[in-house]
Amino acid sequence: MTTPLTVLVIDDEPPIRKLLRMGLETQGYDVIEAKDGKSALARLAEKPGLIILDLGLPDIAGLDLLRSIRAQDPNVPVVVLSSRDDEAGKVQALDLGADDYVTKPFGMEELLARMRAALRHQLQVQGARPVFRLDELSVDLVRRIVRVGDRDVKLSPKEYELLRLLVQHAGKVLTHKFLLGRLWDDYTDAQYLRVYVRQLRQKIEADPERPRWILTETGIGYRLRAPE
Repeated sequence: MTTPLTVLVIDDEPPIRKLLRMGLETQGYDVIEAKDGKSALARLAEKPGLIILDLGLPDIAGLDLLRSIRAQDPNVPVVVLSSRDDEAGKVQALDLGADDYVTKPFGMEELLARMRAALRHQLQVQGARPVFRLDELSVDLVRRIVRVGDRDVKLSPKEYELLRLLVQHAGKVLTHKFLLGRLWDDYTDAQYLRVYVRQLRQKIEADPERPRWILTETGIGYRLRAPE
């Protein structure tokens, strides 16, 4: 019998904590709770396997708490809860190491899907596979070979580096700042990135205008859909 994954829910609203506890426990997760930043830091000693973090806490700013979490455990998956209009907070959280975000109000199925993607990403990073497969797309990270079905795809060096970053973080939102910093520098215009994303989609997507694999997170960045 496998040990259930422990999820730490950090939220100052009792109804949200109750909703999350009920929804997560029905899916087989163990749930521990923290109503503020101070109690959250204390519960990190219990080594949760995943953290759900509300950015709007009463005592410690959510982003500051995220920094503290990452200082203590660089690898634990963190899914952030944020308000609908807090786009800047989402970007900052992702840049500080959050794995994903869900906008309030949210559906439990959406949250569970983001949690699964974050956990898959953690496993992928820990045991990086030399060949990545997603539907008909395959990327050989050792031989630098990209194929869609039986077709070899020829990419420019920069297009390949962009795809490699997306593959290595499949399922995780990569911000414009992160991608620009890795591919050019932090001061490069984001339009460069949009051009290369468009070119890459034209080469690997069946319908570049309705991409299945390289997904846009509006105002934030891009995500490569994770394999199921």
